[in-house]
Amino acid sequence: MMSKHPMNGRDQYMMISLEELVPKDHLIRKIDKAIDFTFIYPIVESTYSTLGRPSIDPVVLVKIVFIQYLFGIRSMRQTIKEIDTNVAYRWFLGYDFNETIPHFSTFGKNYVRRFRETTLFEDIFAYILEQAVKARMITEDVLYMDSTHIKANANKHYFTREMTHIEAKAYQSELEKEINEERIKAGKRPFTFPTESELKERKISKVDPESGYYVKGEREKQFAYSAHTGCDEHGFILDVIVTPGNRHDSQIAPDLVASICTKFPAIHAVAADAGYKTATFIEFLRRRKLHPVLPYTRPRGDRTLLAKNQFVYDEYYDCYLCPENQPLHFSTLTREGYREYKSKSYICQNCPQLKQCTRSQNHQKVVTRHIWQAGLENAEHLRHTSFNRETYRKRKETIERVFADAKEKHGMRWTKYRTLEKVAVHTRLIFAAMNLKKLALWG
Repeated sequence: MMSKHPMNGRDQYMMISLEELVPKDHLIRKIDKAIDFTFIYPIVESTYSTLGRPSIDPVVLVKIVFIQYLFGIRSMRQTIKEIDTNVAYRWFLGYDFNETIPHFSTFGKNYVRRFRETTLFEDIFAYILEQAVKARMITEDVLYMDSTHIKANANKHYFTREMTHIEAKAYQSELEKEINEERIKAGKRPFTFPTESELKERKISKVDPESGYYVKGEREKQFAYSAHTGCDEHGFILDVIVTPGNRHDSQIAPDLVASICTKFPAIHAVAADAGYKTATFIEFLRRRKLHPVLPYTRPRGDRTLLAKNQFVYDEYYDCYLCPENQPLHFSTLTREGYREYKSKSYICQNCPQLKQCTRSQNHQKVVTRHIWQAGLENAEHLRHTSFNRETYRKRKETIERVFADAKEKHGMRWTKYRTLEKVAVHTRLIFAAMNLKKLALWG
């Protein structure tokens, strides 16, 4: 039969503690057991005065932020509301039923006035990672890396167009040095490279000028930031570099790899997607003796013409052979680091495949080859090894899973903060929370 539950329970009085109300298997208990937050005190001690009234405990402020990111709460204002009524959160902070939770603006004010000039957030991330290392949860053999975009807090239709300097390319000085060495060997004068980068017209947001205009196809256009991230086999985030959204992955990759390998020198291989498959990045990996794990990339260019891979390079004679077995000899080395190989026009004009080979008016075919092209070819050979196939297959279980969890569960799909500095702090704290969650659950 149908029954009606009485509402008398609302007025019930009981003698009970917070300790009894929080379930024994609650995530917040596991986190409290996994890490001792007292390491924060010496980091921020110098920012507090010995005079004046007592402040809010800095550990409490940091714990409140971790509650927000661990449970994907959309804002600090909403986080305080949740803590006010959630006994597990109060237990984690050490607040009883009657204590007033700090105002939602408290952390923001402390960040601007006190924590901004410290290394607090970097130290929190490093300390959690250190605990995972001590617990032997991190594997230091393969680095999985990629980047993801974080939508900026800026209207994509509200911008100006400005001429800005193009960022220096990664490994540019080493490339320029090798270009000039090659030219001297060939008996040509070395190039004088410009000291200032070129200017390019870009869209600059009026709301958040430090974000970058990101374009991916015709539909996805927005101002965004990029989180260039590396993780291990188990999904522990090892480091992150946040940049404007219009910076290419391969430009940031050397700095990210160098930073992570300094902390984890046992890493011997780097797995990344096709965006990192450039001659410059592979040369960087070769010089650091790191094994590249990169995917197949489809040939680019006009599909109605013969593909570049149909021209075979002869290393001994330093020339290319076309499908008709005619040589293309070395001509010059460009400022961009490409060696040009040209055919003989008087031979090509009678070639049966001329229309499929080139549209040049003088009937001359030009094939370019980067001075570090050998590294690209070696990476292509390694792609067929069992190690590379198995390692690359794990990308979807590692770095791709990290980004999926960060966006779906921890609020990293977009940011409510503006300026690169604040977005970088926001991103690093999310990843620190994710590492802490994994450390707590596995411990």
